[in-house]
Amino acid sequence: MRQGPRLQKLMAEVKSRVREVTAAEASQQQKQGVTLIDVREADDFAKEHAADAIHLSRGTIELKIEEKVPDAAAPIICYSGGGTRSALVAENLQRMGYTNVLSLAGGFKAWKEQGLPTAS
Repeated sequence: MRQGPRLQKLMAEVKSRVREVTAAEASQQQKQGVTLIDVREADDFAKEHAADAIHLSRGTIELKIEEKVPDAAAPIICYSGGGTRSALVAENLQRMGYTNVLSLAGGFKAWKEQGLPTAS
């Protein structure tokens, strides 16, 4: 989907405040215990997602994150389809006090392109 100029401006601002990792880095960190959160819609998650990821859609993550990840210092990597929504989510989690939140650059698309494990 093409991004309009206002969204491009917003994303440039958000990405200046959110740290991103590559798919390979995310996979390695997940093996070390990082919580990988899929912020896409439920039907996308049901079709296919990164292995061992949990699902908290962008529309509800702020309401449910404290139940799933109560420790605000716990390492979290969020991913979306292409990396836009996950960066927005990561910024909101930071605003909620989560101190170790990353966004997967390129999102699930990048994860799949790297041939990393998926589940359905």
